[in-house]
Amino acid sequence: MRFAVKATSGGGNGKARAGVLQGWGSFQHSVETPALLLSTRKGLPSFITPDLLQALPLPDSRLLHVSPLHFMECPSSRTISSMGGLRQMLGLPEHLFVSVGRDSIDSLPVIEGTNKLGASFETPSGRLLVRPEKYMEIISSLKPNLWATLADEVPAWAVEKRNKASVERTIRWLDECIALDLSGGEAILGAVVGGSSLEERSRCAKEVAKRNVSGYWIGGFGLGESMEERPALLNAVVDNLPEEKLRYVSGLGLPEEILEGVAAGIDLFDSTYIYHLTLGGLALVFPLDTVDKSRRSPFDFPPSSAVNDGTKINLSSTIYRKDKSPILEGCGCFTCRNHTRAYLNHLLNVHEMLAQILLEIHNTHHYLGFFRSIRRAIGCGTFDMFRQSFIESRRELFVSSMTCS
Repeated sequence: MRFAVKATSGGGNGKARAGVLQGWGSFQHSVETPALLLSTRKGLPSFITPDLLQALPLPDSRLLHVSPLHFMECPSSRTISSMGGLRQMLGLPEHLFVSVGRDSIDSLPVIEGTNKLGASFETPSGRLLVRPEKYMEIISSLKPNLWATLADEVPAWAVEKRNKASVERTIRWLDECIALDLSGGEAILGAVVGGSSLEERSRCAKEVAKRNVSGYWIGGFGLGESMEERPALLNAVVDNLPEEKLRYVSGLGLPEEILEGVAAGIDLFDSTYIYHLTLGGLALVFPLDTVDKSRRSPFDFPPSSAVNDGTKINLSSTIYRKDKSPILEGCGCFTCRNHTRAYLNHLLNVHEMLAQILLEIHNTHHYLGFFRSIRRAIGCGTFDMFRQSFIESRRELFVSSMTCS
């Protein structure tokens, strides 16, 4: 994979950046960053079939996150390899797969590890011990476009001794994975950890930056750290990584967290946000152009904490039972062009799986639009204004919903 930074924005330091990720091999498309990797279960989004992926914006929807933990036992590595890898097995040869040893749906971290054996993961088959050799066997069979090395992530409340041990273990596993990789590092994302310790985060980033890798996967976020301490932790990592290489983070999924990551200089994100919204019958409706104040409130009903908080609506509520309007006026997704809020309300209340399918199409389409707005703001040099306006509008809508509830 080839990556190049095209523009920066964000005050004096200009950390927010827009770039282009150019594929190789079967993936020959150019993808603009910052970008979202769609979370998957065994290679596909939970409620979207391969044919429906084509209904989403291209090439943004070609980026898929996959966890090798889902392929620990079934199908076997030999079976996947005989099919030509994950892309061929799923019939998605033109999609880009990024493999990270973290369960993107349940966000289960690595919480154990030993010096000689490997990492202990929660998998669909229970807790299993994964050695670098086994991990590389799975990666080799999946043939992802990019993959992150084994990492020992720790929660924010881990003591300093545990943080230090996690860094040393992650760096050792990085060296072992590099030694076992036959591609020469062209698809490797070096894992960076360190918990809530600024010193360990910085040390890990410096050590990983010395290795021959194509980019960096930043782990250990979304595991209990506060919003206040997160910027310093992100900066401790990013400030010690080379600017010309790709940066990818897990654990930041809410819109405000995405903006925080972009401001720190992150290029790729994976998120369970869409999945959990869809599972709860919620649809995203926040305006994408928050700088334009005239478009800040596209809702037909006054906000209510149970139905509409100004950013998403609860389509299972009876208030939408006879609503013939689309989920969001002006939205170009398949769902909004063909179906109404009333129909979605009906599907949700009779527990039809089609409700989740149509909801995930809309939520994914809308969130990809959010990333396009971010890239546009960076290209225009107005990212700071976009970020501030977005956060302020969300805060105002939240206060309004609390007042009306």
